[in-house]
Amino acid sequence: MEVRPLSLALQEKAALELYETPDKLERGLKELKEWISQQPHLRARTDDQWLAAFLRGTKHNLARAKEKLDLYYSLRTVSPDLFMFRPTDPRFKYLLRSGATLVLPKLATPLSPRVILVKPSLYDPSVITPIDYFAFAHLIQQIKYLEDDAFMVNGTINVIDIEGVTMAHIMQMTPTVLKKLVIAGQDASPLRLKSLHIINSLPVLEKLFSLVKKLLNEKHRKKLYMHSKDLSALHNYVPPEILPAEYGGQGGTKQEIIDYWEKKLDHYGDWFDEDMKFGTDESKRPGKEKTTENMIGVQGSFRQLSVD
Repeated sequence: MEVRPLSLALQEKAALELYETPDKLERGLKELKEWISQQPHLRARTDDQWLAAFLRGTKHNLARAKEKLDLYYSLRTVSPDLFMFRPTDPRFKYLLRSGATLVLPKLATPLSPRVILVKPSLYDPSVITPIDYFAFAHLIQQIKYLEDDAFMVNGTINVIDIEGVTMAHIMQMTPTVLKKLVIAGQDASPLRLKSLHIINSLPVLEKLFSLVKKLLNEKHRKKLYMHSKDLSALHNYVPPEILPAEYGGQGGTKQEIIDYWEKKLDHYGDWFDEDMKFGTDESKRPGKEKTTENMIGVQGSFRQLSVD
């Protein structure tokens, strides 16, 4: 088995919160590989560390892990636009260097969630779309699935700073775009979201966030918090000392974090290229094919998302 051993503290947390034991992890990996090999429509990665992310992201519930894996790869076929923005695109470098997404290098404690800080106003909406942004963030998440045990065991806290967001940013968030992003981020991802915080909130955005909340399942709705300029409540979840220097913390400067990720993403170039060959052939799916219409729906209409 080629899954990186957890630290003793993370082993204990994984056992307590994810119901993980070495034997259970090994059995789960074996069953997932056998299941993948039996699916005529599915082309999926079978690396141990990759599959371990889906087991941990579903607390070792094999049925849910299979469901998420199938949905994850189905999206490659049904909504390829979510995955087409690649590091070879000059706009990708522009987005990375903008600092619109910062994976904070420090943890509050070894057993605390990884914090990701997002500031959409740092990119030009005439250059970058929300779909581009998701594809960019997805590549970073893939690396975290493979490398960051705290990310997978402790979970994540996402902080979205909407200071400076313009109507041009907001108008890009159509119902269809929101639906795609929710399915990809909530239903098809092994990400263990602990909480989502909107900071520097503005009344003009309340309608948009109301729409987002309707798309989220109940479990995730309870994890969404809105903050105005007063960040004291946020500090109960994200200690100020782990924030970047630009936010008054000691978590490194924005540029240091950008430089780290620029090198990291370059290192994964071949892996990303190989990853593009995975997906589904819906014509070979047993039963009903997944299509854009039955997964995402037509523009302006929504169905209740049922996958937890």
